Amino acid sequence: MKDSKPINRHKALVSFSKDHHFGLLLGWKISQGLEKGISPERISNYVLYIFDNDLSRLFKEEATLLFSLLPLNDPLREKAEIQQGSLFQLIESIRTNKDQPQVLKQLSAELEEHIRFLERELFNHLQEQVISAEFENISSRLSNSSRTIEDAWQDIFWQINNSSSQ
Repeated sequence: MKDSKPINRHKALVSFSKDHHFGLLLGWKISQGLEKGISPERISNYVLYIFDNDLSRLFKEEATLLFSLLPLNDPLREKAEIQQGSLFQLIESIRTNKDQPQVLKQLSAELEEHIRFLERELFNHLQEQVISAEFENISSRLSNSSRTIEDAWQDIFWQINNSSSQ
């Protein structure tokens, strides 16, 4: 049996991990909304709100602060950038047409896959490849985990029972 000790993260990566929790939560909320029969447009409005006010910033910071620490031809960097590109395309598809439950479902799945990849593979790879001094430049980055962004959102569709889903 494989020993599953907790992963010791460099403090520069901890804030990203905290924000990833909320990315996973977004995927869960999308799935809950779809399972409850909530209108895809309501879910899409929430997704775009969270993306525009939070996730797009996180993705840009990952690209500029983390991925850039690796060589351009690093296979894990390339995979992370491809995954992010796909997520941006899905968001644009939702922005164009908010009534696409299949796109929401795909976004939820790809977002979880991307975050799990970053946490389980890319972050470990970064810690092996990058000297600690390079992480110091980003260790002051603060997580947005207080989530005041969500405080302004009133439609909590993921908590609504099926009888009031429309």
